[in-house]
Amino acid sequence: MTDQQTANSDNKLYEYLLMLGDNSMILGHRLSELCGHGPTLETDIALTNMSLDLFGQVRSYFQLAAKVKGGESTEDSIAFLRYERDYRNTLLVEQPNTHFGYVIGRQFLFDAFHFPLLQQLQKSKNTDIAAIAHKSIKESAYHLRFSSEWVKRLGAGTAESHEKMQEAINHLFPFTNEFFVESNIEREMKEAGIGADLKLVEEQFTQKVEQVLADATMEYKELKPRMAQGKQGLHSEQLGFILSNFQYMQRAYPNMQW
Repeated sequence: MTDQQTANSDNKLYEYLLMLGDNSMILGHRLSELCGHGPTLETDIALTNMSLDLFGQVRSYFQLAAKVKGGESTEDSIAFLRYERDYRNTLLVEQPNTHFGYVIGRQFLFDAFHFPLLQQLQKSKNTDIAAIAHKSIKESAYHLRFSSEWVKRLGAGTAESHEKMQEAINHLFPFTNEFFVESNIEREMKEAGIGADLKLVEEQFTQKVEQVLADATMEYKELKPRMAQGKQGLHSEQLGFILSNFQYMQRAYPNMQW
């Protein structure tokens, strides 16, 4: 392999790591906004711990990304010092904490995608990615169990909780289409045995969503998908607000360290 081919290969792997890490990072930040605002103390602590789990996964992805990119890149520079168009997260995880139904709906839909994704990544030919997935999957299994039970509790609960949960799903579910629209990077990583097959992930996602939403007495199959391109760097206005908070300290005090 020539130096140019190696550089191209490394750049594609770097972009793929951003896709994996940015979803968890932006969702982790959204959950961190809820610290102290959960409906019960137990739920508040659970959501905060889930945020910490996601940031732990992000650190692993971005430490590897910094190694792949080389130069002066660090996990912090990758996390904090990119511009909005350089983030590769899907639009679902950007959606605001409108009310508790939105928090749970967003979490459930991400978890239903994330768990089967990690199952496949455990078999990645890239041993670092496989190790991260292996370490993360127990956390993801808990997240999925937690969010699934809350969707059922709210959907099959009171008339008001059902209405609010259905409202959240009506808004959020169309964003899930973006998970499974395979980008060129994702296709090449899949063909190289490094990344996941999104068609297989979608099959497991659909099975889980159908099961949980049926138990929650909720409808979703008539919802039309949104054509989103967050993985290509085209985001909603929500990401700008997120980054203005998330990046403040590094922008205000460059190269600061704890």
